[in-house]
Amino acid sequence: MLTKYKKTYKKVAMGLLSLVASRKSVKDLQELILSYEEKPERQLFFWKEGENITGLIGVEKRDGHYVILHLSVNPSYPGEETGYKIIESLRQQMAGQEMRLSRETALFLAKCRNMTEDLMPYHEEQAIS
Repeated sequence: MLTKYKKTYKKVAMGLLSLVASRKSVKDLQELILSYEEKPERQLFFWKEGENITGLIGVEKRDGHYVILHLSVNPSYPGEETGYKIIESLRQQMAGQEMRLSRETALFLAKCRNMTEDLMPYHEEQAIS
């Protein structure tokens, strides 16, 4: 189930983002979380299975579409299945808006499918991480 980010789970969010962010220092991850907290066009969601937070997705709303900037899945859970569940739930929540992937998200999904190349279309701008 997709749930909105809450500050009480900041450390969990930082841990999940550290799996996919290009800059992984504590300071960089705190700045990344702060960008989701302060910028109204950005939203961060957790994916919960039962009581466990198993994934995270970060999006930025733009004119008529949204870009998935970050997608992370706890390594203890099947990445492809959980990743696609997260995306599908977000797609339903953002109904009527076009979904685009950042390059990093497209690479993550390709990796989940054991693809050697980035075969998924993605939005040209890189994620800020």
